[in-house]
Amino acid sequence: MHKSALSTLIAAGVAAAAVTASTQAFAYGAGDFFTRVGVAKVEPKSDNGDILGGADVDVQDDSAFAFTLGYRFTDKLGVELLAAEPFDHDFQVEGVTGGSVDHLPPTLTLQYYPLGGTDARVQPYAGIGVNYTTFSDEELDAPLSVEFDDSWGAAGQLGVDLLIDDHWALNAAAWYLDIDTDASLNGNDIGKVEIDPVVVMGGISYRF
Repeated sequence: MHKSALSTLIAAGVAAAAVTASTQAFAYGAGDFFTRVGVAKVEPKSDNGDILGGADVDVQDDSAFAFTLGYRFTDKLGVELLAAEPFDHDFQVEGVTGGSVDHLPPTLTLQYYPLGGTDARVQPYAGIGVNYTTFSDEELDAPLSVEFDDSWGAAGQLGVDLLIDDHWALNAAAWYLDIDTDASLNGNDIGKVEIDPVVVMGGISYRF
């Protein structure tokens, strides 16, 4: 699942590289504020751990509107915050019950742009940072109360902008998020759910 998401991002970068022969120059570097807007898909890893003494947990994918806000300190270094509307994941506890949960995964990354400050129309970037995930609206297909604790974890990012003009660009990006949450049932701890998703986003970018 994760390999498929990363392959999609790489394919987008290769397609973008096909237009680098353009001779038009674009300012792209220090002092830029930018936003990226699009649709993001959260793809949890395939094995999400076990709870209740050994019952396997399976967390499903979901897609939602997402956006980022960022700033470039130098031509090659910047910072970006990822935000989104809540993602609504169905989950299944093998042999027990199923349910759903919403989560918000704001993520802050420090980014490196290897071609920053040049006139390249294709601007790849990579980032590392931290993710905070908060859960809400936990529901079970059973008359029981389930809760998921908020999570802190590391984050990694790969992305590419294809500049259209001085302000607009096409964007593709992917994040890996370390999201592990302690689950409780009727107030009693029942184990840890390991979501650890790849988030893939495609959309547009605007530089101010």
